[in-house]
Amino acid sequence: MAQQGRFVWHDLFTSDVQAASAFYGAVAGWTFQPGGDGAWMIQSGDEQIGRIAPLPQPGIPPHWLGYVEVADVDAAGRRAAELGGRVHLPGTDVSNIGRFALLTDPQGAFFAVYASFQPWEPADTEQPGRFSWGELNTTDWEAAWKFYEGLFGWKRTSSMDMGPDLGTYAMFGLDEKRSMGGMSNIARAMNLPPHWLFYFNVPDIQRAVQAVEAGGGKVVNGPSEIPGGDWIAQCADPQGAHFAVYAHGGP
Repeated sequence: MAQQGRFVWHDLFTSDVQAASAFYGAVAGWTFQPGGDGAWMIQSGDEQIGRIAPLPQPGIPPHWLGYVEVADVDAAGRRAAELGGRVHLPGTDVSNIGRFALLTDPQGAFFAVYASFQPWEPADTEQPGRFSWGELNTTDWEAAWKFYEGLFGWKRTSSMDMGPDLGTYAMFGLDEKRSMGGMSNIARAMNLPPHWLFYFNVPDIQRAVQAVEAGGGKVVNGPSEIPGGDWIAQCADPQGAHFAVYAHGGP
């Protein structure tokens, strides 16, 4: 059964669906099925985990959008507005599948909320090719934290000091025991708009970054070892959308 408050779906909106599909197929091992309206559904093993779709309107840069499971999409939108966020697209039905809304937090980072119309099981985040971490790069993580805690009931799990320039990296989860993401003031430090960055699992970090570069993408940061001996790299695809890869174990 899906757990409310967890990222359960990810869409890539891009300027070239076919090229982006080929790129991520090589990097993540995904396969694709037609999804209608020019979109491709992302298949990771036996799980459907998102879409690659055309940009909804001109002038919007390619980007990933994460959807958080909620019990009531419209109630979540009202609560987000009460907490200082903004509803950009109110609750909208997707056929007989579910309902979603597009929101921004008080600092301006986009995300979506989603409620399924029928029981379903979201993808196992531990498997290769699955999204496993959501990272909020913002300008005021403490204010952002109050927003998301009030909206989704997320719990603080742990934190680490990233130095005087970047400050605190605060981690969160559905409970206090297991982290599923983090947030910090990286956007302020790097003079970037607040945004969510999503990580998916890869078997080997070096092979993943080689595939990124061979496919016309760019490794923005890394590969870097993180506490616990795992490895990450932040990247951009050929169309300019940012993402990150995560590998258990050595380089």
